[in-house]
Amino acid sequence: MSHSISRKKFIASSVLAAISLQSGLNAFASQPAVNNTTNEPLPATAMKICIFSKCMHWLNYDDMAAMAAEIGFDGIDLTVRPGGHVLPERVTQDLPKAVAAIEKAGLKVYMITTNIKSADETYTADILKTAAGLGIKYYRTAWYDYDQSVDIPTNLELIRKRLAGLVALNKQYNMHGAYQNHAGQYFGASIWDLWLVLKDLDPAYISCQYDIRHATVEGPDTWSTSLNVLHKHIKTIAIKDFSWAPNGTKWQAKTVPLGGGIVNYDKYLSMIKQYQISGPASMHFEYALGGAEDGAKTITISPAVFKAAIKKDLDTFKEMLKARGM
Repeated sequence: MSHSISRKKFIASSVLAAISLQSGLNAFASQPAVNNTTNEPLPATAMKICIFSKCMHWLNYDDMAAMAAEIGFDGIDLTVRPGGHVLPERVTQDLPKAVAAIEKAGLKVYMITTNIKSADETYTADILKTAAGLGIKYYRTAWYDYDQSVDIPTNLELIRKRLAGLVALNKQYNMHGAYQNHAGQYFGASIWDLWLVLKDLDPAYISCQYDIRHATVEGPDTWSTSLNVLHKHIKTIAIKDFSWAPNGTKWQAKTVPLGGGIVNYDKYLSMIKQYQISGPASMHFEYALGGAEDGAKTITISPAVFKAAIKKDLDTFKEMLKARGM
């Protein structure tokens, strides 16, 4: 508990100091781009909606692509990591096969999800080079744990160096890396620590894949502040919902179908539109789906039941976007 408190105090004081030096930052106001003639907000580019392929590990490339297209997705956020659709050690052989199958179905691989933590790992360059050669622009990195043997300032500097190394490699391959904020003890859960690291790095090559579900878990009433400070460092987003559920004597966040939880999508999507964050979006499905939610290779529900659940969430999200002219 004492470590958690000291970390929060450090982050809070660091943020206040950083904000005072950031000339262009206003704590609560950021204006969208406007038409110089009419002074009206410029429309955001249509958001491409992808299915996170973790929930389709039970399908091969062709069947996955066909089902995703039938459900109505624009593309796929493909797992390129241990246990994923493409294994890192086979990326040069298998990623082209996966992309070919997905494009044959009329979809596109807009992003991949990786286990990349630094530029000098064994398969990092192979993954980025192969993805870039196939026209893939975005990838998600792995998460970072805080090293409990050193203090928070040291952690942040070590992480900054790792991400700076990825920026250099991303520039080489014209790729964009994104770190997902994840609730819990991970770096980036509080958002402010993530912003402290990202603020001086080039957002064209490294940023955040903003996850509103996890941001709401960490700050149900304050996530909009973190979105405001971070929005220039967000290129892609993750979509899912949750509610609080009892777990013995405690309460835990339980992922639920989209629109059935407590995430304030009305406010969130309004801010996404204001800041002109136009995607791509990765839809995650982490509620009970016969094991598909955990990336199982075989599932205990029928394909029809799986498809119906996924389509319901996708239709809900499309209606949310349509209602806001997105």
